[in-house]
Amino acid sequence: MTGFEITGASAADMETIRTWADEEGWNPGDSDRFAFAVADPAGFLVGRIDGEPVACISAVRYGSAFGFIGFYIARPAVRGRGYGIRLWHAGMERLDGRLVGLDGVVDQQDNYRKSGFRSAWNNVRYEGVPAVNGSNAGADGAGAEVVDAASLPFGQLAAYDRRFFPASRDAFLSAWTALPGRTALAAVRDGRIEGLGVVRPCSGASRIGPLYASTPGIAAALLHRLAEHTPDGAVAVDVPDANPAATALLAGLGLTPSFEAARMYTGPAPEVELAGMYGVTSLELG
Repeated sequence: MTGFEITGASAADMETIRTWADEEGWNPGDSDRFAFAVADPAGFLVGRIDGEPVACISAVRYGSAFGFIGFYIARPAVRGRGYGIRLWHAGMERLDGRLVGLDGVVDQQDNYRKSGFRSAWNNVRYEGVPAVNGSNAGADGAGAEVVDAASLPFGQLAAYDRRFFPASRDAFLSAWTALPGRTALAAVRDGRIEGLGVVRPCSGASRIGPLYASTPGIAAALLHRLAEHTPDGAVAVDVPDANPAATALLAGLGLTPSFEAARMYTGPAPEVELAGMYGVTSLELG
């Protein structure tokens, strides 16, 4: 492995990583890299041969006890030569002593199990233009009002997000909801947040994530309103199959599965409100 080194990712590297992920069919958001850099500026590593990027991984720290692995890619020309595993070990060393999560694509799940990960649930991407009918048109009948998330105190949004994620991530959430080109909506009833959704532009169908809601009706209302902010109404939502109400809702709206990854952890799955999680924030960062 002469000439191979591991370094932190530069701004140019982050754009390269985004392109690689798109080529893998992951359809990352056009501006995700800017929020990712806020999550953990040192959390992205690149493997280089004679200075040329050939592999990448993210090993992002949240708080003092949680971390998430993502963007684990070795370019096809260098696969099977040991570069990827060296980068993997570097990423895991960065998260040593923490509970670590990841979303593992099907062909890598056995390798992740060998590294101590175990499956918690599957995130299934549902994609398409959500249908509208009388039974799923919205949550207004439930007494919830859909508003611009930016109109709410940020501390209230952050506290709500914390119910669905194992650690605080205020700086990331602030960037994730406010980057240009995306729309963040909240459902509010009697001053309480009952749902939250963010849609962002991608090279394929616009991705919605997170999508949280106290009821399927509120989730449907948010999804329809978010779809109105896309070029053609087509959306993609990564749905945890551990929430059967979410799976039923997305299928009932006419969206179809297009991609699947296993949510895996190095220890017991953290306690989050799965019953209210209709779409995870990102397969890349949790």
